[in-house]
Amino acid sequence: MAEKSLNILISTLGSHGDIHPFVGIGKELRQRGHRITFIAPAMYEALALRHGFEFQAVGTVEDFERLANNPDLWHPWRGIGIIIQGLLEMLEPYYRAIATRNEPGNTVSVHSTLVAAARIAQEKLAIPTVTVHLSPSLFRSIRQPPNLAPMLLRPWYPNWVKQLVFEIVDVVALDPLLMPRLNEFRASLGLKPVDRIFDQWLHSPQRVLGTFPDWFAPSPGDWPPQTVLTGFPLYDEADIDSLDDDLLRFLDAGAPPIAFTPGSAMRHAHKFFKSAVEACQILGHRGLLVTRHADHLPKNLPPEIRAVEYAPFSQLLPRCAVVVHHCGIGTSAQSLAAGIPQLATPMNHDQPDNADRLMRLGVSRTLPVRRFTARSAAAKLDELLRSPTIAAAAKSALDRLANTDGAAVAADWIERAIQSQL
Repeated sequence: MAEKSLNILISTLGSHGDIHPFVGIGKELRQRGHRITFIAPAMYEALALRHGFEFQAVGTVEDFERLANNPDLWHPWRGIGIIIQGLLEMLEPYYRAIATRNEPGNTVSVHSTLVAAARIAQEKLAIPTVTVHLSPSLFRSIRQPPNLAPMLLRPWYPNWVKQLVFEIVDVVALDPLLMPRLNEFRASLGLKPVDRIFDQWLHSPQRVLGTFPDWFAPSPGDWPPQTVLTGFPLYDEADIDSLDDDLLRFLDAGAPPIAFTPGSAMRHAHKFFKSAVEACQILGHRGLLVTRHADHLPKNLPPEIRAVEYAPFSQLLPRCAVVVHHCGIGTSAQSLAAGIPQLATPMNHDQPDNADRLMRLGVSRTLPVRRFTARSAAAKLDELLRSPTIAAAAKSALDRLANTDGAAVAADWIERAIQSQL
């Protein structure tokens, strides 16, 4: 535990699955006596305040929804452009929020990958800063490159080919989108321009935390040397929410259902849920559809299919037979902690890489969402329901996560930031 109360600024953005781990870390730090300010999109204000955090909104709910509703967000090439657009729009507001709340000598800045403003504040204001990467795909590696569709790099490619591909992606695609506006803002603060943003600059040179265990994604040896793996910070609002009575009655009324979720950020899941219902009917199995967007659901669901807006996965998934999900890192972690088989339906961003890692652990099968039909899903689900090998691998993952606390380990490293200046 730190010797004094710190002013800890947690800057993050994204879907609920991206936000929850930071809430878990912030909750742990607050229990240790530190003052926490959550700097995040406005839609997360109530969640932050319920945990006793101070809150600084960046952007409006409408700003977030505008980006999330863009169908190009899930396009293999155009999706990264939508994310970068959001990053740049919020660059100055995040920087101003951090600068305003900085208390020199008593502040630690903790930021998620895409809050580039925190790296700029680190350089300009000399704030001890910890970068947090939720997914292993955010680390570039020549030895073990991540699966970032459509840039598929195989480990057996010659190293020079892999290095060349990364350089081409930077020079041709990423830097032209990022550098003009980012460097213009840096110049307004008297900072020199930077390039190859996604290569090294995005990582704090002081400390980087990978919030996943080494058995899920072992370091290949060429990640930034200041990187520490903490394990999953398994937070899902179970401390402020629970399974409602109607859902409990459904769960108690029959065999464990198959749970389906495309992720809280997905705004175009009509086909997914239609196929999910039909797959359950083919199998004669109960199903549970989890979505905050009721308009995605088929009309007049049969009695063996139930839909819920939200339920803490730590309470729900252990009562399910299989979970079908998009492979966001938050859902992947909660599914591993539930100890049940998984059907991965990756779309874009970090999801294909997470799906690959789940496959290598033996806990899942993969069916990309573009091939997710009732019959293809039913065939994969039938295998998952019948396989003792997959069930044993899922149980092994559950055992590995027992008595681990990724939020506590992350909090330890964050506390050390100001003590040693890393």
